[in-house]
Amino acid sequence: MELELDVAQFRRRTAQGKLKIEHSIIDGVRDVLEGLLGANPEIRSIIPGVIRPVRDARGKIQIRITVPTQNGWKAIALSAGARQELFISTAWTKEQLAAAIEKALAG
Repeated sequence: MELELDVAQFRRRTAQGKLKIEHSIIDGVRDVLEGLLGANPEIRSIIPGVIRPVRDARGKIQIRITVPTQNGWKAIALSAGARQELFISTAWTKEQLAAAIEKALAG
């Protein structure tokens, strides 16, 4: 017995299922992450980490890619006086991911 995967159905999987909510997400960042996931099926999942207060996180939302991980990249989101680690599971290069993040932040 062979299991067939409906590729079209898999691609329609909502961003909600790929955004793992184990912690809360800082103000405004959730919408950006959902937009990023919805527009880029190459991103397997995003797992937000712990939120920490910082003084330099004012103004518009920023997301910076920091280091590679075993299955993708670690990034830092800054907004509303807080910072949050984001673990992004993808096979993309840092440049590809950075371009997708910039597009999501602009849209």
